[in-house]
Amino acid sequence: MASQIVNEVVTANNAYAANFGSKSELALPPARGFAILTCMDARLDPAKYAGLSEGDAHVIRNAGGRASDDAIRSLVISHKLLGTKEWFVIHHTNCGMELFCDEIMSDLLDDSLATASFDGENWSNPQHGGGCAAGHFIKWHTIENQEESVAQDVARIRSHPLVPKNIPIYGYIYDVKTGKINEVSEATKLGKAA
Repeated sequence: MASQIVNEVVTANNAYAANFGSKSELALPPARGFAILTCMDARLDPAKYAGLSEGDAHVIRNAGGRASDDAIRSLVISHKLLGTKEWFVIHHTNCGMELFCDEIMSDLLDDSLATASFDGENWSNPQHGGGCAAGHFIKWHTIENQEESVAQDVARIRSHPLVPKNIPIYGYIYDVKTGKINEVSEATKLGKAA
C-alpha cells in the first residue's frame, strides 16, 4: 500500500502531465544558457527566485549548495555537453549546514542512523544503537560563514582544471526572510571570466 506522500505526488504528477502540452518539445540544452548551484533546502524555489520556466537553466542542488566533486561534475557536463556559458553559486541565510560540524554529524551517525533532533542549540539522537562509523570518513561541507562559503565554492569551481576560464561564476546569498538574492562581490570577483 502506497504512503499518503506517494499518493499525493502521483496525483500531482497526473494533473501536471494532463496539461504538459508543448513541454514535450523542449530542447535538451537549457534555453537561457546558464546553471545554478544551490541548496536543497525546501524553502528555496530557484524557478521562482531566478525567474525560470522548464527548459531555461540547469539547477544543481545539494546540502548547502556546495561545490562538491559531484556538483562540479554536473557543472562541467552542463557546459561541455549542453552549452551553459554562465554559472551561479547561490547559498542562503538560515541554512541547516550552519547548525553542525563534521564531528557532530559523524558522531550522531556513529550512534544511530535514525533521524536526530535539534533543540535550537544541540543535536541529539532520540534513539541509540544501529549506527555506523562510516560518517567519520565523509567531508560534510558544513558552513561557518555564508559569504566565505560562497567565495570558497566559487574559487574551487574557478580553479578546477576542467572548468574553462571564460565562464563567469557569480556568487549570491538568497535571503529566506525577503526572497532577495544578494551578491557576494568577493565571490563574483573570484569567479570573473578570463
